[in-house]
Amino acid sequence: METTRDPEIILPRIRRGSKAFDDENLDLLSHLLDDFIRIPGTSIRFGLDGIVGFIPGVGDAIGGIASCVIIIAAWVRGVSYVTLARMLVNWGIEVLLGMVPVLGNLFDIGWKANRRNYALLTGSLADPQGVRRRSWLFLAGLCVVLAAMLVLPMLVFGWMMAHLLNGIAIR
Repeated sequence: METTRDPEIILPRIRRGSKAFDDENLDLLSHLLDDFIRIPGTSIRFGLDGIVGFIPGVGDAIGGIASCVIIIAAWVRGVSYVTLARMLVNWGIEVLLGMVPVLGNLFDIGWKANRRNYALLTGSLADPQGVRRRSWLFLAGLCVVLAAMLVLPMLVFGWMMAHLLNGIAIR
């Protein structure tokens, strides 16, 4: 007698971790990392990411790893790739500039990449076309700024060399 087995059903990626990656948990995570504590008498807020950043060597790595949860949740929930790229840029700016001692921690407190990324995630789910368009504009602007940072020193160097050689030729 033949026995039949039911096939294994693998759920789509949007279902996996849906409880861990729901809006309430991600909002709480971004709040804890970026603006959990308020300095009394001011409007300055910071979170665990700003505090952990003061631990030499590993603080920024721990904060960067915790920040990846929101980006992974965005990927699982089906956010567009351009918006994910923008989220990675926000994360990268925070991690790279956060590595600078003391000033980097102050930058972390002001930049709030986790709150930005959470806003991108929720906005992308509510208005995917609008967030996608703004993400393309942001990334295009970033490319223009990076290209200017590359070309401008070369132009200044060329101008200085032209004037230096012109000064030598006159004598």
